[in-house]
Amino acid sequence: MYFVYILYSVELDRYYIGSTENVEERLKKHLASHAGFTRKAKDWQIKYTEAFSEKSNALRREKQLKNWKNRSRIERLIGKGFSD
Repeated sequence: MYFVYILYSVELDRYYIGSTENVEERLKKHLASHAGFTRKAKDWQIKYTEAFSEKSNALRREKQLKNWKNRSRIERLIGKGFSD
């Protein structure tokens, strides 16, 4: 299985979207001394995952979510927008 995941950092008040075969291990890497955007904070939390049987489908979905560039759409997807 392959997964698309959305992380959230309270410290940065930002979301991060990625894909992997193992979400928990990937989160550990983001929280460790990882290079890239997620190194800016150490409080990343998994907010959303989607599972795919093929890597190509997960990568396609990751690209789609990243192209949204709209915080409210991401928050609706993870359910935050429905709490009001």
